[in-house]
Amino acid sequence: MRSKVKTIVSSGLVAGTLDITAAILIYSVILHKTTAEKILRSIASGIFKKEAYTSGLEMTFLGLGLHFLIAFIFSWFYFKIFPYIPFFKINTFLSGITYGFFIWVVMNLIVLPIVFPVLPEKNLDFALLLSILIVIFCVGIPIAFITRKYYAKWY
Repeated sequence: MRSKVKTIVSSGLVAGTLDITAAILIYSVILHKTTAEKILRSIASGIFKKEAYTSGLEMTFLGLGLHFLIAFIFSWFYFKIFPYIPFFKINTFLSGITYGFFIWVVMNLIVLPIVFPVLPEKNLDFALLLSILIVIFCVGIPIAFITRKYYAKWY
């Protein structure tokens, strides 16, 4: 990766694609808990509330766009903080795990409760652990490795 923008965009695209693919495969295809469309509409509902479920197909695409926007923001943030956190330069895999867990905490304990004041209680169970693992392996680790590749020429 030669450019900062290409690094951020590619890490956001990879993380966003892996994350949404894992969510759809696991929750729609394997566990049969929901559909891909409902997953994307639920993302759109963060902004459009109930309208996301009653409007047309555009809400599905808006949900997908919002999902990638969030992935790009987390990619950009990691890229910006990378030079200032020595641990990130030492072990990329552990950095990705740490950052993935950080993302899960931010999204599930800060963002979602603000956007949706009434959420189901979180219990330490398979579903919770699965959601954490998806974010770690599909978002945190790819962002860490792609960003590390850019900074490798500096460190």
